[in-house]
Amino acid sequence: MEPAVVKVVTIPENVSVEIAGAVVTVKGPKGTLEKDFFNPRFSETVRIEKNGGVKITSASERRTHKAIAGTIQSHVENMITGVSVGYKYVMKITYSHFPLTVTVKDKEVQIKNFLGEKGLRIARIIGDCSVKTDKEEITITDISKDDVGQTASNIEQACRITGRDRRIFQDGIFIAGKYLQNGEEL
Repeated sequence: MEPAVVKVVTIPENVSVEIAGAVVTVKGPKGTLEKDFFNPRFSETVRIEKNGGVKITSASERRTHKAIAGTIQSHVENMITGVSVGYKYVMKITYSHFPLTVTVKDKEVQIKNFLGEKGLRIARIIGDCSVKTDKEEITITDISKDDVGQTASNIEQACRITGRDRRIFQDGIFIAGKYLQNGEEL
């Protein structure tokens, strides 16, 4: 029987992909990424196989099956881009009331003097992300787009303001740009 949905991801020369069941491992010049796509609801109908490129097939035309096939395709493409080039997010530190002090210690970002608070606000760094900070910017780099995005989200959420008017209190740390490590914008 012919599969109803077929998604294909081409593999560049400098990247190798291995598939074991629902686990996809991508190796490239920048490193190795591994992701498990097992989901008991879709394990019978959605298949991942290596056939020249990475081929994601679904026996069903149902919308959820099409969506999960597209999601797997996007994740594999992001993994290939990550091990080939890498990802970089730039965050802007803004304040109008109290100057923020941002430091990186171990696997966490520490934010001091946010809105004049005496305590520390802490955001976790996910995976092997490299976080560099200066007075006005934070730069997050890694080969995993998921880890870079989640680290940036953790930093943004650590500076979330509740109970105040956002139009007046615009202090915080916000994503200013998403780039590939070669400087190309996402």
